[in-house]
Amino acid sequence: MELFHNPTVAWFYFPPVLLAMALEAALYSHQNHRFPWKDSLASLLVMAGHTLAGATSNTLITTGLAVLVWHYRLMTVDLGVWWHVALLFLLVDFAYYWYHRCAHRVRVMWGSHSAHHSPNEMTLSGAYRLAWTPVLSGSWLFYLPLVWLGFDPAWVFGAVSLNLLYQFWLHTTFIPRLGVLEWVITTPSSHRVHHASNPEYLDRNYGGTLIVWDRLFGTYVPEDPTVAIRYGLVHPNTSRNPFVIVFREFHFLLRDLLEARSWRDRVLYLFAPPGWRPTPRDR
Repeated sequence: MELFHNPTVAWFYFPPVLLAMALEAALYSHQNHRFPWKDSLASLLVMAGHTLAGATSNTLITTGLAVLVWHYRLMTVDLGVWWHVALLFLLVDFAYYWYHRCAHRVRVMWGSHSAHHSPNEMTLSGAYRLAWTPVLSGSWLFYLPLVWLGFDPAWVFGAVSLNLLYQFWLHTTFIPRLGVLEWVITTPSSHRVHHASNPEYLDRNYGGTLIVWDRLFGTYVPEDPTVAIRYGLVHPNTSRNPFVIVFREFHFLLRDLLEARSWRDRVLYLFAPPGWRPTPRDR
């Protein structure tokens, strides 16, 4: 998730985010639980770096590549027609599903996305613990085809921002399952599963606003109230240093690339799922 993907969005939503954090902290206090203030502060520092990185990536990608692709578009979609706007919403959410799925299954993309999964407790502050490497995240690759089809880039990336803004409220443990809505939209319950490191929950529930894509493509798992969720990474990152949070996985990836014995292994280290290792036969 890249909620604060540019400075304008960041500063506009900063006050509501702080208010939401304060309300969540009050709920923690009401239940006699200690709110993870230090982790939340670390997330704020990571978000600040993400905002600065987003300013650069927006200039390069949104204003650069998107405009270039728009110049060679197949047609121009009239967004004055309501169902064209509805179609754009569905296509953006569909593109987000596949980006998000790839971000978990392609290691170089996981290098960026892993920062978002590093909190070891599920709070709203984790929603804005976001990478400083948006260009390497590859997310923009999944939205440029919509521009090429003829959707105005401003509308496409505006829809992406709204999609990601929706996801902010998903990062909480205080909202229970929402009945029939669990069949259609992404909810805090389904997103808790996504952030779990339990083996039965790994790499599930990628949906942005809609959970139907997970149901269609076999990646949906409901939250089991009898299973205690372990949040964070499979190999937990307990550091509150923003640089360690953001770059730890890239450090591990670089180490593996330097130690690889063949170009085949280097390519697979980059593009195979996280955790891939060459077998003795490969060597």
